[in-house]
Amino acid sequence: MDMAHIEERLKHTERDVRTKALDEVMVACSAGAVTCAPVQRVANLHCHTAYSYNAYGHTPTSLAWLARREGWYAVATVDFDVLDGVQETLEACDRVGVRGAAGLETRTFLAEFQDDEINSPGEPGVCYLVGAGFVGPPESQEALDILAQMKHRAQERNRDLVARVNAHLAPVAIDYDRDVLPLTPAGNATERHILVAYDAAARCHFAEREALLAFWADRLGVTQAAVDAAIGDEPAPSDLVRAKLMKQGGVGYVQPGPETFPLLDDVVAAIVAAGAMPIYPWLDGSSAAEDRSEELLTLLIGKGVVGLTIIPERNWNIADPAVRGTRVEALHTVMALARRLDLPVVFGTEMNKPGQPLLDDWDAEALVPYREDLIRGADWLYGHTVLQRALGLGYQSVWARTHLPARSERNAFYIRVGQEIPPGAALLERLRRVDTSGGPDSVLERLLRARDRWMIRPWG
Repeated sequence: MDMAHIEERLKHTERDVRTKALDEVMVACSAGAVTCAPVQRVANLHCHTAYSYNAYGHTPTSLAWLARREGWYAVATVDFDVLDGVQETLEACDRVGVRGAAGLETRTFLAEFQDDEINSPGEPGVCYLVGAGFVGPPESQEALDILAQMKHRAQERNRDLVARVNAHLAPVAIDYDRDVLPLTPAGNATERHILVAYDAAARCHFAEREALLAFWADRLGVTQAAVDAAIGDEPAPSDLVRAKLMKQGGVGYVQPGPETFPLLDDVVAAIVAAGAMPIYPWLDGSSAAEDRSEELLTLLIGKGVVGLTIIPERNWNIADPAVRGTRVEALHTVMALARRLDLPVVFGTEMNKPGQPLLDDWDAEALVPYREDLIRGADWLYGHTVLQRALGLGYQSVWARTHLPARSERNAFYIRVGQEIPPGAALLERLRRVDTSGGPDSVLERLLRARDRWMIRPWG
């Protein structure tokens, strides 16, 4: 059996092909032809997928298998501005038997900090926000409209960016519909897709590498040596091109204002309406807003934010020792604050840039103190997800708000559910028949009885 070929099909652009490949992988597992690592207490809960951009071409299906093969305790996907990968993530995780969750990430405007940088460098008032634990789209039309508007705004910004960059790069130019959208499985292009398209277009125009380097050096205002170091042999998203053309100071960049992105309050409302959980993505403590972390998080809690997500790499793995020390100190500060404010933390690294790890180094000195926080965050997110899917009793449900009004109690309940309920479609179907009358203790008891009757025990 050619496992490399099958695993490559898990990244195919057609979902039917991916699903069939996963079935083949699982048959091989059952036959003992494939060996998976024992489950370890590690997870990546912030994986971007091909539905937005993944530097390694991973889809929700291939990520689920990666987690199973490598022995991850849990995996969660996050895509920019869309929920396109949610169902695939959950179904693939069911199939492979890994705790799974899914969500989206977007940019919003936070009026109370409109003069301060928050977690989008160089863009005062702009606040990245994650919606975690989606199991499907919201039912309310108002929330659906907000989510549709998020995707539409993002694509319009992309088209405007392409128009400006085309003018600067002539005679090299791309057509958004022809050259960019086909790079995506569901039409949700990002800046990185645009960069790939420009790289490919430039190579078509300048077949000789010396001419290609000279073109980029002229248009970017850098040396040919700098371009040579930044551009490989195949079209790829170049950080150099992105920084010079699409970020602050570049011809494609437009400084966002209060009208550029939806208000944070509106996006929070849409996330909650879908039964998911608004989570604040911590940057690294370097911004004016994050320097006042307690003020910022207290405000966000009041608006409905219920957790944090942290990208470990940018908070400790930094070459400059002085900067690394500052970032690690900020990490320790925000983790202590999160514990005091009863905010679960979801850790993971995006994989949306070449060189990023598939899994964070949890043996790193800066991360060792937070190994249990990683697993608690995974259990919390998965516990919410499995109850929302099975019974509509997720973290934001009326039932949860009624019976578990205190954040600490609610967190503890969903963490316990995540610990006790193993993944898989068969058990999920069984849980859908559980009696939900009564409070958390009685519901948990029935969940555990349903688990035990199905002769399944928690693993991992």
